[in-house]
Amino acid sequence: MWRNDGWDVRVRLGVLTPHADVGPESELRAMAPADVGLHAARVPFGAMRSGGGMDETIPLAPVRAFAEPPYVDEAAERLAAAPLNAMGFAFTSSAYVIGAAAEEAMLERLRTRAGGIPVVATCAATVEALHAVGATRPALIDPPWFDAELNALGRRYYQDAGFEVPFSAPCALPSGQTLVQPAELYEWVSTHVPDDADAVVLGGNGLRAVGVIERLELRLGRPVLTPNQVLLWAMLRAAGTSTDDITGYGRLFSLPEPPPHERPASAR
Repeated sequence: MWRNDGWDVRVRLGVLTPHADVGPESELRAMAPADVGLHAARVPFGAMRSGGGMDETIPLAPVRAFAEPPYVDEAAERLAAAPLNAMGFAFTSSAYVIGAAAEEAMLERLRTRAGGIPVVATCAATVEALHAVGATRPALIDPPWFDAELNALGRRYYQDAGFEVPFSAPCALPSGQTLVQPAELYEWVSTHVPDDADAVVLGGNGLRAVGVIERLELRLGRPVLTPNQVLLWAMLRAAGTSTDDITGYGRLFSLPEPPPHERPASAR
């Protein structure tokens, strides 16, 4: 009798995203089933202008600052006032710059400000996802607005987590969120991933990427992990709900749920 009004959901997820970035919300909404509610809080990001514009490469200082108090902490506290089951930090590059230990310290700080709501982060979730798919040698491909230094920091992040990284580079596509097209990203990744990589990791939550996951996995025969894909996967697990009803966005979502004692602390 009544039209769907979006109220009847099984879980509500919160997303912390740069103030002028529509990428995370767009991709999360595209992947998430209709009964998953998504609610975002916008955090000031010094490298992004009104309308979503950025320089061709982003400097490291605002990337680092995005993960620091006070703005993201205040946004987490405000967002947590909503009836949420889990929250996600939709930003890749700060983890590259500050490293995994500082990333986890940030998450603990945000969980406290969120009143105990589970909070997960993109890069930490990617590490969990790589373990879940059984990969040990991921190729890392970042957005064109990540320069060689930032990409190298990303490579070190995954190496420090125990992975070999046989290839890493920013993709050589036009630098701008609205300029990256799925067909061009698909071709670039397909032709640059080396044979000895056993998975593909894409960086940058603002990179338009989830639409190519399924085709890339078919072409390459390897798991493909993208930032907003792994963030949704990690948020749903942290919220204690299933992921296997998501299809068309990679084999990650079809993996069996781990027993509760094997889940990361953020997901318990």
